[in-house]
Amino acid sequence: MRVSAEVGERPARGVRGAGGETIRAAVFDLDGTLANTLPPISKLLVKVASEQGCSVTARQAAAAIGRPPGQAFGRLLGRPEEDGRVQAAISRYRELFSYEVLCQGPQLLFPGVTAGLSALRAHGVELAVATSKTTRSAEALLDVMGIRDLVGPVIGQDVVRRGKPHPEMVLRAAGRLGVAPWESAYVGDTVGDMRMAVTARMEPVAVTYGIGTFGELAAVAGTRMCSSFKDVVSVIAAARPRPAAAGAPQQRRR
Repeated sequence: MRVSAEVGERPARGVRGAGGETIRAAVFDLDGTLANTLPPISKLLVKVASEQGCSVTARQAAAAIGRPPGQAFGRLLGRPEEDGRVQAAISRYRELFSYEVLCQGPQLLFPGVTAGLSALRAHGVELAVATSKTTRSAEALLDVMGIRDLVGPVIGQDVVRRGKPHPEMVLRAAGRLGVAPWESAYVGDTVGDMRMAVTARMEPVAVTYGIGTFGELAAVAGTRMCSSFKDVVSVIAAARPRPAAAGAPQQRRR
């Protein structure tokens, strides 16, 4: 199957999801979706900003999570991304990340994630991660949580020219999986995640236990709302019929 490389390219087959085409792949955000890293990352952002002479509240720090590091610290410090203090903050954040966040290991997983990813794989759904973290940082987090082997490609902001909410990241993930974007879902916890999914012609699936509020996420047209990871699995699996048993007659796809 040829995978679209251009935003907006889609066959005229109608809408997927609720009664539409099958979802063959699921691409996941990381922080706030698979990993409950928001509390330790917020604490770390506050600490690093303080070292740079800026007083930042936990709420301000939480609002910066999910952005690329330059944008996050530029916003927190009130300086351009290329500013020396912003770059120093990024370096310090990366230096402390292992000690402040990764050390918590599997405790960072949201309930049901390991079982849910395993269930989706059993349904034949291809899995990937697309995140604003660097690829190396994302791989390390997945590794310490014990779920790296459950997902395929990991696409970080360092391997694309344009990060979220531009769809380049998720389109690359779908391409690596060999699945068309319109047969894929993107699962995330922010409005930017949902807008990225819509622009990429993917099924937008939102979790309400992360950063975004229910109202903000639901305002993005077509978004599927999930209050738990178990709900995420149900939404995706419902659009992915189980493979027919050996010898069973195959229903012809129209």
